[in-house]
Amino acid sequence: MSRDTERKLVASNKKARHDYTILKTYEAGIVLAGTEVKSLREGRVSLVDAFAQERDGEIMLYGLHIAEYGYGTWTNHQPRRTRKLLLHRVEIARILEKLREGGGLTLVPLSMYFADGWAKVELGLARGRKSYDKRQAIAERDANREIARELGRRLKGARRPTR
Repeated sequence: MSRDTERKLVASNKKARHDYTILKTYEAGIVLAGTEVKSLREGRVSLVDAFAQERDGEIMLYGLHIAEYGYGTWTNHQPRRTRKLLLHRVEIARILEKLREGGGLTLVPLSMYFADGWAKVELGLARGRKSYDKRQAIAERDANREIARELGRRLKGARRPTR
């Protein structure tokens, strides 16, 4: 039996990219129960309120909602239980060092996906944005989109529509 070699996205946290400035990303495995994996494969997961913290020298994921598996029996899992993340000890040490430095850094899950058949979480070391930073980021994104649109028009030879 062969495993999938591509990366299959299950869920992404768009709100995190809006609310935080992502400084560095990490890929972590996640410890799951059997029914959780089945529910993940159906795409029934929400990263909205999730965050990661250190507990006893390990990184744990809190607030991740994986819906109960529809065909599960008494062996079904709790939807919002705390889940352990699998990282190398060196990576954990680096992450904890940066978090302890201060500066308002936090660990936020950005996406969940299957890579080579294994469930993975993309974690972002992030700093919270102020409301004026969010507005500035939106304005910058809109300006870049308008520049790309105009450049595309010029490359195609079309003129700008008159109003």
